[in-house]
Order: sequence, then structure tokens, then C-alpha cells
Amino acid sequence: MKRGKNYKEKAKLIDRSVLYDADKAVELVKQVATAKFDETIEVHIRTGCDGRHADQQIRGAVVLPQGTGKSVRVLVFAKGAKEDEAKAAGADFVGGEELIPKIQNEGWLDFDVVVATPDMMGVVGRLGRVLGPKGLMPNPKAGTVTMDLTKAIADIKAGKIEYRLDKSNIIHVPIGKASFTAEQLSENLNALMSALMKARPAALKGQFFKSICLTSTMGPGIKLNTARYGS
Repeated sequence: MKRGKNYKEKAKLIDRSVLYDADKAVELVKQVATAKFDETIEVHIRTGCDGRHADQQIRGAVVLPQGTGKSVRVLVFAKGAKEDEAKAAGADFVGGEELIPKIQNEGWLDFDVVVATPDMMGVVGRLGRVLGPKGLMPNPKAGTVTMDLTKAIADIKAGKIEYRLDKSNIIHVPIGKASFTAEQLSENLNALMSALMKARPAALKGQFFKSICLTSTMGPGIKLNTARYGS
């Protein structure tokens, strides 16, 4: 891949042969995030899991203590009193059966997270082909299939992020913005890694975190020392 002059200049600040401590990596990622917009800071974690085995799958969610720096639009599938609860809790969109053709036929996807009460999953399931590939399908493990809509919406708005293995057994998650302080990013990173360590599959033998890379939207990757997070 051809890289621009600006990228190459930023890359000079990073020693590719070094595995950085988390605090130093956070300082560096802020230093190289010099785009004209507020870049997202992301973590990419290559795991030793084999996602083809159900007992090595990882999927869950964690509330980042400092939030994501992004305004999140929440769609809730609910009915009756639960519909009223979702609206009162600050959901951006609330509905049921009537939303199916809007999403399926009109391609309406002006939302970032979908939450549903368990009794609405039969309706939501019809949208599997649309929501599934985009990672928007509600899931109990992520806390997005629940009767406690007030808590679910509050957590999402506060900075709840979902993590899961992709087909390459890598986890990709945002932990904030370049405008965050180093302390805020470090706090979010620590919260994420703590959640992942607790989510380590019991069936996994060998190393859990093969590599951890911190990067900004337009910047080069910075490799972290995985020793701090165990094997």
C-alpha cells in the first residue's frame, strides 16, 4: 500500500521493533493523530482463539468509563409499556413490526445500535440478513436483548461498546478519540482489557493475546507489550 508523506513522517516516531508499554503507546498514538478531524483511537487484538469452535467464541460488551466520544443512535424494538420505557430512557427510535419494511425495503439504517425486548426477537429475526452482516443484530451476550431497557440505553449512551472475534480471530474496538487525554484513553483501554481477560474461553489452550495494536484512523499502528495482560 502506498503511503503519503504525512503518514511516513508520523511513522518515523514509532520504532516497529519495540513492544511499547500501554501508557507510552497511548502517548504516541495521540502524537501521530494529526488529521484535520478528531481521529478515532482503536485497538486491534489478535487472539489465540479459533472462532470455528463454539467454546472459543468471544462476544460481549463493556462500558468504557470515559465514553467513546461518539454520539450513538439507538433503535429499540419494543411494544406496550416497554415502548414507553424506551422513549423515556432516551432511545432515538422506537417501534416494532412497522419498521421491518422501512429497514428491509427502503434501506433505512440511521442507527448505530439495536436493542430489543425478548418478545420482539421474532420480529427482529426477520431482519437477520440486513442487520447480521453489519453487526447490528441484538444479542443477549452483548446486553442488547433485555427487558431492562432503561439500563441498556443508559449504558450504550454512556459509552458501551461491543467486542467479538472476526473471521481472522481478531477483535477490533474503538476506545475513544484523539482529543481525549492520555489518562482518559488509558482508562478506557484498561477497562476493555480487563473485560477481555475475564472473557477468556476456558477451552483455549496457549496464548490468549497474540498481539495488541493501538492505532488512530489515519495513523500507523503501535504494538503493545502483551505481557501486562497475561498469556
